[in-house]
Amino acid sequence: MKKITLLLFCLICNFVFSHTINYDNIVLRHWSIEKEHQFIDGSFMMYKNGTVFIEEANNKISKVAFSDLSNEDQKFVTSKNSWVKNLNTIAPEKKESTQSIFDYKFCLILFSLIAFGYYIYTISDRKKLKFLYPVLFLGILTSLYSFTKKAMSTTDPAFLTSAFAQFASTVSTTYDANFFYVNSTGIPNHTMMVGISNRGWQQQVPTSKCYINSNHWTIPLNPVIATTPVPVSSTHFLKGAIAMAVNGVPIFNYHTNTGVDSFLDGQLDNYGGHCGRGDDYHYHTAPLHLITLGQASATLPIAFGLDGYAVYGNLEPNGTAMTTLDANHGHYGTNGVYHYHGTAAAPYMIGNMVGVVTEDANLQIIPQPQGTAIRTENWTPLAGAFITSCVANANNGFNTAYTLNGISGYATNYTATVAGLYTFQYVTPTGTTSTNYNGPAQCTVPNLAAANFNSIEKNITIFPNPATDILQINVGNAFLESDVQTISIYDLKGSLVSKTPRFTPSLNIKNISKGTYFVKIQFSNSTVTKKLLVK
Repeated sequence: MKKITLLLFCLICNFVFSHTINYDNIVLRHWSIEKEHQFIDGSFMMYKNGTVFIEEANNKISKVAFSDLSNEDQKFVTSKNSWVKNLNTIAPEKKESTQSIFDYKFCLILFSLIAFGYYIYTISDRKKLKFLYPVLFLGILTSLYSFTKKAMSTTDPAFLTSAFAQFASTVSTTYDANFFYVNSTGIPNHTMMVGISNRGWQQQVPTSKCYINSNHWTIPLNPVIATTPVPVSSTHFLKGAIAMAVNGVPIFNYHTNTGVDSFLDGQLDNYGGHCGRGDDYHYHTAPLHLITLGQASATLPIAFGLDGYAVYGNLEPNGTAMTTLDANHGHYGTNGVYHYHGTAAAPYMIGNMVGVVTEDANLQIIPQPQGTAIRTENWTPLAGAFITSCVANANNGFNTAYTLNGISGYATNYTATVAGLYTFQYVTPTGTTSTNYNGPAQCTVPNLAAANFNSIEKNITIFPNPATDILQINVGNAFLESDVQTISIYDLKGSLVSKTPRFTPSLNIKNISKGTYFVKIQFSNSTVTKKLLVK
């Protein structure tokens, strides 16, 4: 009997530990890699091309061949993968698809026009009716057009570049035909951590993250309106970012993993941010402070959702006051493109993800970069702690001072070598303990400004060339047109021949003598020079 009881106990233990465990409120699974006789504790991230991606407790991503897993783990992956596909199944959108014309307002106006037309028909001279038909037809067409919205838009990369350009010293950007990429370390140029309540600090501190190169942030340049927008709620997007602030700091769902409002719960600092389990700084509310601090323009986006749609402050892009917001916390602009707005009250920024996004099994939007965790301890909230300062030191780290139950003399300080040796000092009024950690090497944000403008410069043309009477100029888009300061023409000796104080699509060059010249187009932050032959 004892042997049977012991056997049952072992089987039960094996069953329990082969499934999920809980680590700092993150559900982990005990994975069995039979081919290598190894085990991994981590959460399922995604399954792609025969490879299973598993995120371990320290945020490390492990890649395991599906065939190497145990039969039980393979069944788990198949089930989870099906769940993710069902979660993200969205009816296909056409590029020029439109909102349903059977809007009740449209139907009401259309019915009124038909009724008015019938009334006129019954009382009017039949010979004069032919003049009313075009009016009625035009009214119907106008109503139809006014109730139509495009489901897909293309965002000019120069527009995004202009929003992030205000932080060019710490953030760099680049793009291709489909995506806009943001490189940053996630560290803002304002004070962090101060203002978190005496029960909201989980003993984490800001560390620089290498969100650069292939680990950059990705924003779609061709966002598509989702058939059913996914809510930013206590059951969706509980991990990772939903948007990227223009200062390079990621923005998370304002709900915590327990479903509470992180701002109202006192977990955020004076700028709506704090550090996560991996000592990564991020916001949970709209970065409206970028405008109030004078760091960002009031008429440019302060952030971009990872669905591709811009987030503005309390002004519209044209400088007028913010108009009524819909349930998604945004609306369509005068250009017919959707955008969000940031406010001081929940949901603060994005109520529902209007654009199509993919949510993985860990309830985060993918793709998005990963920040490597440095410390391995399971840090928990420190009741009675109140952060008094968090300042950068001269050794790639931060010194975070706090009081505990009103008593000063506490701090968590760290330094880091270029190679990635992190030394943490835990200071109390009675002494200091030090712990070394091996982490990622220090990284710098790549300077991509030149590469970006080279891409723009290729689209700037002057024609015909050679020219005789009129020179046409095309800078590629309306945004760059508005950014042109002057257009000047110089001869080979460097003498100024003509100068125009703003953008014009055509220049009269009849009075310019035959020869070779240089056309200099001056933008606010750069210059493009083109060679011109006048004959």
